Amino acid sequence: MADQPQLADVHDAPVPAREFSAQGVPIIHGINGLGLWTLYIKEVRRFFKVQTQTIWAPAITTLLYLMIFTVALGGDNRLVLGVNFATFVAPGLIAMGMMNNAFANSSFSFLAGKIQGTIVDYLMPPLSEMELMIALVGAALTRAILVGLALAGAIWLWPGVDLTVHHWWAVIWFGLMGSVLLALIGLLTSLWAEKFDHNAAVTNFVITPLTMLSGTFYVIDRLAPVFQTVSRMNPFFYVISGFRFGFLGRSDIGSTNEAVLHGGVGLGVLNLMLGAVTYGLLRSGWRLKS
Repeated sequence: MADQPQLADVHDAPVPAREFSAQGVPIIHGINGLGLWTLYIKEVRRFFKVQTQTIWAPAITTLLYLMIFTVALGGDNRLVLGVNFATFVAPGLIAMGMMNNAFANSSFSFLAGKIQGTIVDYLMPPLSEMELMIALVGAALTRAILVGLALAGAIWLWPGVDLTVHHWWAVIWFGLMGSVLLALIGLLTSLWAEKFDHNAAVTNFVITPLTMLSGTFYVIDRLAPVFQTVSRMNPFFYVISGFRFGFLGRSDIGSTNEAVLHGGVGLGVLNLMLGAVTYGLLRSGWRLKS
């Protein structure tokens, strides 16, 4: 009708332009706390779904170690560092279990993604390399702590073992530093490995020898001088000895807080160096984006 006002065509109306960030400019500024927490929980749930294998099975294995070595090396009749052998070896077994499981957890993440074709699940979310590393190492550390508690509970039931703590700071510091050390090594292994055989090679030819030669079952004073020097170059030795110092008040490193503290500082520096290397490799996309 001619006397009715004409309606403008909706297609002629101006459409407000939507503003998008330029390519390569991050939308999330600062720390993506929600994303970091989500990845951490995802990794924790992954190992917790099979907790019988990842948490409780190490307790049984450690009890077998304790039984075999205690019986084979003289039982309660043998004194080491002023305590019976079972009490001497127990802290080392707890620390060894924590480290081994921290490595097992972090060395699985990227490797499983490469093999199963789900590595994009780690690379696509809006997470920085630092956030990705913190989440994976944090999940490995959580598993190590849970395993350590399970091991302590199992060993506590063994007759003749005294798990009285003399220095809580040493138990906490060396337990955490040892677990972080192996978590970072596991993450580096996961970056490098292309198949499970590569992971097994690192476990069998690097982790297991360093663990067994760390003074878990003996004091290095009984070794030849050259092997004592080699043992003191093994970072696992400082983890085991420092952790044992927290329980016994004495260790291969020394019987004073100052002597043990030097070893703890060295472990902290080593972890910072490994963390920097891991971060650099993650930023470069080495063996992840090629």
